[in-house]
Amino acid sequence: MRGPVEHTVPAPRRSAGQLLDAAVRYAEERHWDVLPGAWLVEDAAPLGGGPRAARCSCGDAGCPAPGAHPTGPDWAGEASGSGPAVRRMWLRHPHASVLLPTGRTFDAIDVPEDAGCLALARMERMELPLGPVLGTPSRRMIFFVLPGAAAKAPGLLRRLGWAPSSLDLVVRGDGDWVPAPPTRLGTGGVVQWVRQPTDLNRWLPDTDELISPLAYACGRNR
Repeated sequence: MRGPVEHTVPAPRRSAGQLLDAAVRYAEERHWDVLPGAWLVEDAAPLGGGPRAARCSCGDAGCPAPGAHPTGPDWAGEASGSGPAVRRMWLRHPHASVLLPTGRTFDAIDVPEDAGCLALARMERMELPLGPVLGTPSRRMIFFVLPGAAAKAPGLLRRLGWAPSSLDLVVRGDGDWVPAPPTRLGTGGVVQWVRQPTDLNRWLPDTDELISPLAYACGRNR
């Protein structure tokens, strides 16, 4: 006897239009390259009710970044900063997560949420220039900085007295990416802006300006 037919639906179905709108806005308003990534799908509701299980569209049961990673090895060449091209990509894959490649118009410094909040408060008191800042449901904060951070950060940290490997501070540069709102990460929730992209923060800070408060906060957070 044949078993029941499996039915699945994309988990972020209700926000497909929001994903498209956000992706086009990032390309057209910020001139960022944008890439459609994997997405979450939900299994059919279990008998008797209860929450649906969500899994990554890539099909890997052990996916380390469910619903938020590139879908192929040539992803870097598929990213685009053209609004019409981005619109076509999401019309083909309307539930795709929104990914922003780093190492192009910006790099990103990724730290634990506690350290990020501490550093952000200190930066604001010091009136340091700040770019957009992301918050993820995995309790990370991601600070946008000028390209080149990945190459500069290790030397800057050593001059401040920190071994780069001793801090939970990850610099994302060429060949990497960050998820952008309203992408949903696993079952934890959606990526959100801690500091929204605006005309005022269009000019990004250099790594030199932010690395000291971020390193200090990460050191305290160990």
